[in-house]
Amino acid sequence: MNPEEIVQAFDNGERKLEPLLEKMGWKSWLGVAELGLVMDSQIVDFIRERLSPAELKVLELVEMRLSGEINLDSIEEALVVARDPETRDLSLEGRLRMERGLVYFEKGDIENARDDLTWAETRLKSVAKASRDHDISLLNKAAFHMSIDEPMMALHTHGEISRTAGHAHETIAISRGQAARIHLAFGHIFDAARCAFNSHKYAIISSQTGLAVEAGAIFVEIASSFLSEEAEKFADQIVDSVPLSVGEEAPILQVNPSDVNGVLEWCIKNTEQGYSGVERPDLRALVMLANRLGRNELFEDLLNSSGSVEDAMLAALCASISEGEVANEWSERVTKIMTLQDA
Repeated sequence: MNPEEIVQAFDNGERKLEPLLEKMGWKSWLGVAELGLVMDSQIVDFIRERLSPAELKVLELVEMRLSGEINLDSIEEALVVARDPETRDLSLEGRLRMERGLVYFEKGDIENARDDLTWAETRLKSVAKASRDHDISLLNKAAFHMSIDEPMMALHTHGEISRTAGHAHETIAISRGQAARIHLAFGHIFDAARCAFNSHKYAIISSQTGLAVEAGAIFVEIASSFLSEEAEKFADQIVDSVPLSVGEEAPILQVNPSDVNGVLEWCIKNTEQGYSGVERPDLRALVMLANRLGRNELFEDLLNSSGSVEDAMLAALCASISEGEVANEWSERVTKIMTLQDA
């Protein structure tokens, strides 16, 4: 059960929603109302009477952010409600400080943004650890550090999102995907592969297919240079793995070909269907990876479907890995696409 299913149930006529919220394990309707705003559902009006004064203020801010009108004054007004002894909500105060930090950042006020984002994460860790808002605060704080060129601080923040602390699977998937990129930039190959593999796994669990394909492609790209038939299953290698302490030697990356092929095949099977679309970076990445692994047969149908491709770069890639008359067909397709784009 997830909030989207609750919104869809309401839109389909269901009005006894409390059991659905209980099934999801949430106690507040705020998250459902926020999603209702994004999905343009009338469930928002249905839920308003179930929200506390502080929650109503937060919902108003979400409406303002969606319309591009959020500002510091509106957040300060909401903070007054969240801090008032009669309507106080410690968790929402943390959420609002996070919102204020984001606005400060958008205005270029880095130090105030840093203070608010740090305060918010600390408060939420104290009163609502591993909650939806705490997860968001951690991801926002990590993104903040990356945006101001503090990758080690971002990595430390991602490390706070433990796989055993109750954080949402989607949060773990997003976090590990970002951590994989940071580790890769630092040359931490084993940790990069570990994080990409975990991101892929948790994205599948949380039904975030696009994220799972992206993370899986990163894992395959890293691991394809470190294949060994003698390597044990990668899931077994990393089951107890944690970030290295200072002075510890990184494990040598060795990945069994069955792991790499299994992830690649899953990604190909679950990427966006069809070959159309003027931008298909998903297919470009997967075709390159399949070619690197000598698995071009996985794209046999694509390689014989030049007329269906609208992405010039994908067509050029297919031309480069094809032979004979098929290669000529792809070259002609590239020319045709480029001509149409210039017309």
